[in-house]
Amino acid sequence: MRTAPDIIRRYFALAGQPDKDAYFALFADDAVVEDEGKTHRGIEEIRAWRRETPLVSYEITDVEDSPAGTVVTATISGDFPGSPFAGLRFRFADYDNARIRRLRIAP
Repeated sequence: MRTAPDIIRRYFALAGQPDKDAYFALFADDAVVEDEGKTHRGIEEIRAWRRETPLVSYEITDVEDSPAGTVVTATISGDFPGSPFAGLRFRFADYDNARIRRLRIAP
């Protein structure tokens, strides 16, 4: 399995923790996150999305490059119906070493 870029590894290290400024600092001010069919634009909408999302743990099962960016497949576990859920894909479509600009989360 390919190793994820540093910014993506930091995303998964921080995403399982309660609201932390370090997590939100991973995103560009105009970042877009798509999750469960909803689009969240900008840091304030991303903060609101995170407040409504249960904390989960992540086990990365695959990392691959695609024409659209880096796709990380993970199993998530937590306090939600259907836990654990395998095969969730995190599509990091626009990022650099400092900021994530576009993330789509979907099976």
